[in-house]
Amino acid sequence: MSKTIIVTDSNSGITQDEGKQLGINVIPMPFVINGEEYLEDISITQEKFYEFLRDKKASVSTSQPSMFYLEDLWNDLLETYDEVVYIPMTSGLSGTCANAKTLAEEKFKDKVFVVDNKRISVTQKTSVYEAISLVKMGKSASEIKQYLEETARINSVYIYLDTLYYLKRGGRITAAAAALGTIFKIKPVLFSDGDNFDKFAMCRSMTQAKIKMINRLREELNGKFKEQYEQGLMSVSVAHTQNLEEAKKFAEEIKENFPNLKFNFIDSLSLSVACHIGPGSLAFALSYYKYRDK
Repeated sequence: MSKTIIVTDSNSGITQDEGKQLGINVIPMPFVINGEEYLEDISITQEKFYEFLRDKKASVSTSQPSMFYLEDLWNDLLETYDEVVYIPMTSGLSGTCANAKTLAEEKFKDKVFVVDNKRISVTQKTSVYEAISLVKMGKSASEIKQYLEETARINSVYIYLDTLYYLKRGGRITAAAAALGTIFKIKPVLFSDGDNFDKFAMCRSMTQAKIKMINRLREELNGKFKEQYEQGLMSVSVAHTQNLEEAKKFAEEIKENFPNLKFNFIDSLSLSVACHIGPGSLAFALSYYKYRDK
């Protein structure tokens, strides 16, 4: 049986310490802050990152692991393992996946398998956990990639934003739109099923947003994910950006409303997402979750 290792990146929310405990490799995502590169969970903490993010004079942007870094990493891992399964964030939100696929095809064919299963943050983390279970079951890297990509679209993420400032700062909305939203105290709920984030709803408060999100969760479980939900194969997580207490409350509301729905984790959204939406957000994420350790 081939020895296979799972590799992901810190967009999954899995820390370096957690990665060691799970027996996987976690690539730290780079950020450029005031012209200097930082690596998530290596040279910058979540707390320090948010200090920079709140500083209106600071320049904060996301970046990608270099292909030289990936090549060196894969070569090192293949000295010990026969195969590598790499689960980066969705290709819909980053070029990392496409670039990694090209590198794997050109230099690591049949050795490194790059998975694009349309996940980000807590849904990506669920995919990593499933991959770990599949390795323990003796599945090959090719089989793991096939399963994760076949189930790619069975997921959705809804995020309430506490402010429009960071969308404006990143050029995703105009200054005028942000100003109007601030004046009328309108805050968006964004949606993604693996590609770009789109507008789902506009709300006046977090309370209103939570009601809309819980109603949407019910619609999805009774609609497009009904078959998987009735089979007990859907799971939900709650995520946030520096909003833990509200996240805990939201998790309890979801558990009360959906007692038969598997609950995974309460987690921080990845810093790559936080960079564009800022602190104070609240999210739920639905994902297919068939293989888990008992």
